[in-house]
Amino acid sequence: MSTTTMLACGDEFAQLFRHDNFIVIVAITFGCLIGMVGIVGSTLSTVLRTRAKEQTKRELAAYVAEGTLDADKAVEMLNAGMTKWARGDVPGWDKKA
Repeated sequence: MSTTTMLACGDEFAQLFRHDNFIVIVAITFGCLIGMVGIVGSTLSTVLRTRAKEQTKRELAAYVAEGTLDADKAVEMLNAGMTKWARGDVPGWDKKA
């Protein structure tokens, strides 16, 4: 690259920084990037949490199948950290409906 081309390129960047909407464009760009990172992170977290739950269910089912764990105890272990709503123990809510 010649010196004239480099100066012209540097001059274009200088004009870009002086543009009235430069701060707005940078703010919107970073806001969108932060939003996308948040969405991807949340999705990844949900996928990993679901995988762990399913792995636990498979392991407990294997223990019940080989007879080293009682089925009722396995159900208790699965429901241990769940809220009433997730278990379906909400008063007045019919599970069959």
